[in-house]
Amino acid sequence: MKIGLIKEGKVPSDRRVAFSPQQLKTMNEAYAGRAVFVVEKSDIRAFKNEEYEEEGIEVVDDVSDCDVLMGIKEVPIASLMEGKTYFFFSHTIKAQPYNRGLLQAVLEKDIRLVDYEVLRNAGERVVAFGRWAGIVGGYNGLWTYGKKTGLFDMKRAKDCFDLMELHEEVKQIQLPPIKMVITGNGRVGNGVKEILQVAGIREVSPKELLQNYYDEPVFVQLAMEDYNRRKTDGGYDKAEFYSQPEKYESHFLKFAEVSDVLFAAAFWDPKAPKLFERKDVVSEDFNLSVIADITCDIDGSVPTTVKPSTIDAPVYDVDRESFEVLPAFGEQLSISVMAIDNLPCELPRDASEDFGSQLMETVIPALLEDESGIIEKATIAENGELTHYFDYLEDFVRERSDDS
Repeated sequence: MKIGLIKEGKVPSDRRVAFSPQQLKTMNEAYAGRAVFVVEKSDIRAFKNEEYEEEGIEVVDDVSDCDVLMGIKEVPIASLMEGKTYFFFSHTIKAQPYNRGLLQAVLEKDIRLVDYEVLRNAGERVVAFGRWAGIVGGYNGLWTYGKKTGLFDMKRAKDCFDLMELHEEVKQIQLPPIKMVITGNGRVGNGVKEILQVAGIREVSPKELLQNYYDEPVFVQLAMEDYNRRKTDGGYDKAEFYSQPEKYESHFLKFAEVSDVLFAAAFWDPKAPKLFERKDVVSEDFNLSVIADITCDIDGSVPTTVKPSTIDAPVYDVDRESFEVLPAFGEQLSISVMAIDNLPCELPRDASEDFGSQLMETVIPALLEDESGIIEKATIAENGELTHYFDYLEDFVRERSDDS
């Protein structure tokens, strides 16, 4: 089997890649006679062409002779090659209208599309960039606070060579005795926690954060049950909350009233309550001044996220009364929002290396098996048809594409 790492074609460009040079060398040796990995030439990738060549990996202009093509973001329709197996994040499984044309083209070209997002083993995702979104989002939240207050300055995450340099930056900051809140305790929330701990910030319990005063910066990591309660009796049942979130209301406001920085890192169902409402922000009791919304759901769980920000322009301010978007750090009383929707791109080498390790552990061995449930259940399309796992997208792909 010949497997090619393709050049990213989506604009704006993404510097991540599925495997590092060392990882491909390891696999070419481990699977000699069964699989060979080659790399399509790219001038945007975090790892240079020469780094692959130094590890004995063939770097080519043309990957049309490969059986399997692996990227990261959506492949431009014009670049799709007929009859190939592709792995990438397709952003189609929720019937996203902006990628209808992509899925239609996949079917027309008899492409076998395997989506990283639905690769699961015993119900758990086997590959994800969540930890890196949390790490970079946590760092950016601290960077934003430093900029807003003028208390300290850090290098941008995107300008750090790797995680080690990012750690060195964050270890040097001096924070006043502020309180910070992380929502979510999955991969993303734990990534935020990881960077706050590197910064030397102490973790406290929800009760301690609400009741105590501190002469040092502290943070709390909240689970869903810490800020959602049943409307009828104030209780919480995890299974019920996930199946019937409309029965619940948020009681997050008490944390917003005592905290300075929020890191929003919890998955949000549109049927679930928002953390707070627009009207709450106007109150003098609403103390949050910096919000790092790593989830980046527009008008989602965090109402101040009125648009995404970008790596080039990472922060915008929101007026508390009008919700007008203002230039970053222009007014002390406005709320500064960091809502970059592709955070792992700021540490592309480390994020790629970690992603490649996950692929090597589960996905590549499964790909080389004759029959693999892991690969099969993540296959959206094959032989010109949607697989039965994704036939709910049938009506979606029959509609005219937005750009057709």
